[in-house]
Amino acid sequence: MLVLLSGVSGAGKDTIKKELIERMENVESLPSYTDRMPRNNDIPGVTYNFVTKEEFEEMIQKGELYEYSLHHEHYYGTSKKLLNEKIQNGKIIVKDIEVNGVENLTKLLGKEVKIITIFLRVPKEELQKRLEQRIDNLSIQEIQLRLDRFDFEESKIPMYDYVIKNNNLEKTVNIIMEIIKNEYKITEAEAEF
Repeated sequence: MLVLLSGVSGAGKDTIKKELIERMENVESLPSYTDRMPRNNDIPGVTYNFVTKEEFEEMIQKGELYEYSLHHEHYYGTSKKLLNEKIQNGKIIVKDIEVNGVENLTKLLGKEVKIITIFLRVPKEELQKRLEQRIDNLSIQEIQLRLDRFDFEESKIPMYDYVIKNNNLEKTVNIIMEIIKNEYKITEAEAEF
């Protein structure tokens, strides 16, 4: 099962993903590949797989990615090999991914893999506060770039299975844990037929 978490930058995707992995058995992350530089809190191979722009473009040419996009002036993409390995191992994969990636993955894999899509909503004013207070100290331009994308990302909400207002971390994590447990039970029941 693949759980795709989306929301604007600063909506809490990464924090929620970490909590789910810590609290639930059989849940793993699937880090995207990116050509951006690691930030202070990044762990290569855990938060992202870091490659050069040239290496990323080579992955595109070789067809090694299910999907990729240029987001905030950097490439991000999902490795076919990594995703397939985790699915074959029976893992519940939680991936934070932007809206175009969700659209692409559900089109490509929706018939083969159980995919649950969750959009985390945050009011624009709250989002601005979160971005300004981030540990990795975003520049004013980087904050504005993320705020400018707010309306576009919100416009994609109708394609999601679940939309959760993320104004309380504990409550949001508990809701998502229940969603995963319920969807997993449905998947297991369907597999028995």
